[in-house]
Amino acid sequence: MFFKSKEGKEKIITLYNQKLSELNIKHSEKLVETKFGVTNVIATGDIKNPPLVLIHGTGGCAPQILDSFPNLASKYCVYAVDVLAQPNKSAENRLDMKSLDYGKWLIEVIIKLRLKNITLVGFSFGGFISLKALEFNETPIKQVFLIAPVYIVNGNPLIGVFKMFLPLKKFIKTNNQKYMKKVMHVLFSEYDDFALTFMSTTFQNCNMDFSPLPIISKQSANKIKTPINIMAAEKDIMFPGKKMIKRAKDIFPSLEEFVLLEGSKHVPCLKDFKEIKELILDKSE
Repeated sequence: MFFKSKEGKEKIITLYNQKLSELNIKHSEKLVETKFGVTNVIATGDIKNPPLVLIHGTGGCAPQILDSFPNLASKYCVYAVDVLAQPNKSAENRLDMKSLDYGKWLIEVIIKLRLKNITLVGFSFGGFISLKALEFNETPIKQVFLIAPVYIVNGNPLIGVFKMFLPLKKFIKTNNQKYMKKVMHVLFSEYDDFALTFMSTTFQNCNMDFSPLPIISKQSANKIKTPINIMAAEKDIMFPGKKMIKRAKDIFPSLEEFVLLEGSKHVPCLKDFKEIKELILDKSE
């Protein structure tokens, strides 16, 4: 199971609901039955607006990614999806990253929600899921925005081990916040108390997946026809920005726009998220 205990899950859901309440937005929550597991979706915005599907990253949840992208609902009807086997309200089933299962799952959610011609926005692992969806079935997807996505390049594994995974393992073992703060410093351009609390609670109460992350093949990337926009983070040690843009140019014939977020770590700062949001809003027509 993803959650280590019932008590641990309750702690996560309490924080989840706290963040959702703090957003102070008019929204609805819906449970979507899929063959991969029940999926929770938060919807906000006018259903007459074009649909936008928002996918968060590892260790995250739908309210957090909504918090990073305020006001998208001014031009879109936004559907923020809780990814399976993450600290949120969806099922605890972890899918095989080497297969197309994450893509099949997302497309099933999109079909069950009866959405067409969608704008897909994926951050980090959400970018991986977005690309898997494009590999499986591009039909319902109009355009894609990938922010520091998994699945295009990987960074130096030794740097990742020493700067992030060793402090993370020490934190899980000792629950000493100094180790968690080291991890946060490596991952986040900036972070608040809620992000620190949520990440700490997640890594203490959830069984996280530390298996190696796959990379999309050039052959698969070449087949994608949907317009792709990539925002790569220059100082991202896991998925280095310059390396990502270089490979993206080489493998994606449908690459429409790319931005190097200068000085940004894996999780961009509020200013960068705002610029990305404006770009997404500009392409709402």
